[in-house]
Amino acid sequence: MAEVDYEGIRAQLQTELEAVEHQLKEHGVELDGDGIEVSVDEGFADSAQATTERSEFLALVDQLRTQRADIVEAIERINEGTYSKCENCGNEIPLERLEARPTARLCVTCAQQQG
Repeated sequence: MAEVDYEGIRAQLQTELEAVEHQLKEHGVELDGDGIEVSVDEGFADSAQATTERSEFLALVDQLRTQRADIVEAIERINEGTYSKCENCGNEIPLERLEARPTARLCVTCAQQQG
């Protein structure tokens, strides 16, 4: 099995984290330590279109928040020395999977079992 380049992966994750945080800030989301505050303009009209736009906005923010949390947790796993271990079975996660999906928590077998 090839050696995992933890520092390279950490650098990649840090770059992704900065990009996600930039996108969140562009959408008016306040990052306060580990917390995230979403403020929605109260000027949203009470129409079907405005409601749809607000829902789409909140879904995008939620997706970015989830992505941010996954990246932060992956960096924490690198720091703790548990990064390349499957959280379900404890086996090593193949390097190819980590390269394709640096935030992976599960090996392919466990990920497929969870659906």
